[in-house]
This record gives sequence, C-alpha cells and structure tokens, in this order.
Amino acid sequence: MPSSVRVRVPATSANLGPGFDTLGVALRLANTVTVRRAGAASTDPMAAEAAEAFFAAARKKPFAFAWDIRGDVPRSRGLGSSVTVRLGLLHGLNRLAGAPLDDERLYRLCAQLEGHPDNAAPAAFGGFTVARTDGACQRFRVATHLRFALLIPDYEVRTADARRALPKQVPFPDAVRSAANSAAIAAAFASRNYAALTGCFADFLHQPSRARLVPGMDGIIAAGVKAGALGGWLSGSGSTIACLTLGPAERVAAAMLRAAGARTGRTVIVGPDNRGVVVTED
Repeated sequence: MPSSVRVRVPATSANLGPGFDTLGVALRLANTVTVRRAGAASTDPMAAEAAEAFFAAARKKPFAFAWDIRGDVPRSRGLGSSVTVRLGLLHGLNRLAGAPLDDERLYRLCAQLEGHPDNAAPAAFGGFTVARTDGACQRFRVATHLRFALLIPDYEVRTADARRALPKQVPFPDAVRSAANSAAIAAAFASRNYAALTGCFADFLHQPSRARLVPGMDGIIAAGVKAGALGGWLSGSGSTIACLTLGPAERVAAAMLRAAGARTGRTVIVGPDNRGVVVTED
C-alpha cells in the first residue's frame, strides 16, 4: 500500500439558480489534497470528522495521518471548497487503507458530511449532475467549449449564514416557476442543447433572500447576460456569481466586473471538468 496519496478535486458550482441542493457542475479549477501516514493524528475538526466517517464505513482500524491542501479553489466563495477537503481526505484515506470503498460509497459519505449532495456529486464524478437528497445521482458530460465566467468577490459568505437567510415559506407560483426552470436546465444539459438554457437560471426559492449577502448580484448577472451569457446565478451559497456562455467569455467577465463597480473582486474564466476526482499515488 502507498504511504502518500495525492487527490485532485475540482471546484463545483451548485444550484445553478433554481436547482437548489440538487444541480451542480464541476469546473476546471481544483485543489489537491495530499494524505500520508504519520505518527500524529490530525487535529483539524473537518479532517477528524471525515476520518471517523471513513473508518466506520470501511470497518478499518483507524491510523494516524497528516494532510495538506493546495490549489486555486477559494474558501467560502460558493465553489465547493469544503468538498475538496472532505472528498480529498476520503479518497486519500481509502487508497492508503487498500481501497475498501468504491467511488460511489465515498461520494455518498461526502454528501452526508456536507448535508446535501449538490457539490459532492459533480466533484466526485465530474460533468453536470442531478443529485437527490438520498444521494442518488445522474451525471452528464459537458461540452468542453462552454465557458463559465466567475466573479469572485474578496469577501466570504459562510454557508451557515446563507442557510439562515432562507425563507421559511415560498409562494406556490414561485415554487412552480423554479421547478420548471430546474427541469429545463437538466433537460438542456442532458440533451446538450445548451442554447435552450437561455432564461432558465431565474430562481425564486433562495436567491432573492440571499441577495442581501451579495450586494449587486442581480445587476452583475444582468450585465453578464447583456454581454452575451446564456444566464447567471449565485454559485452555491455565494459569494461567487457565475455566468455561462457559448460566446466570448472575456466580454462577459469584463461586463460582470464593471457592474460590480467599486466592490472588490476578480474574475476567472473556466471550462467544465468532466473527470471529477483524480487519485495519484506518490
């Protein structure tokens, strides 16, 4: 068995507007988690929780390990940074232990630790995913010419704060509109008819309540659409705002940055990631 393992985990954008806790897509932006056997146990709470879940599921005697993470996925920006940690650790420990669990089981463990599967599914399998709360997942490859223009603000939005901002009730007509848009997004990705995504990312479930946490969100999305994007959404719980385009992504990103005005941040343009987790033994 190896003594050290590197696990590359892609960033993810969840919800895609109306697909709350269900839809997600993997992006060509990643963190790499290195896990190695060590004499002292990790004291990080997230690592300890992931390790406890893994050893219990694998029915393996726990062993001490050390780990570190490097890469380009920023923390608390709605790009699945916590999944890169959890899934990276789960896959790393699994390989060090002789691979007792398959990829599906590791994904489900990660989704349980996260509390929802929308980031865990695309990170695990790549592409565009539709995941149910019970962990069942459907995955579709995404055409590599699609581009995601990401406006990443300098400030964080904690998932817990974004969850507290959710409304207790949603008017029935709003729920119907969001359900229709979510279904249309899934159909467009499944059929690879990406032009049909135009106008589908409008959400009436969570984004209106979270707008106060991300000042200028609606205007930034509108600017991206005006510059040629198919649509845009609050990535996960924020603070990143994403726009999807089949055209010149640089023009979309520049328009989003201009719309942000005096607010500080940066733009990143990425394609889809169809690989998901990649494990390499040192």
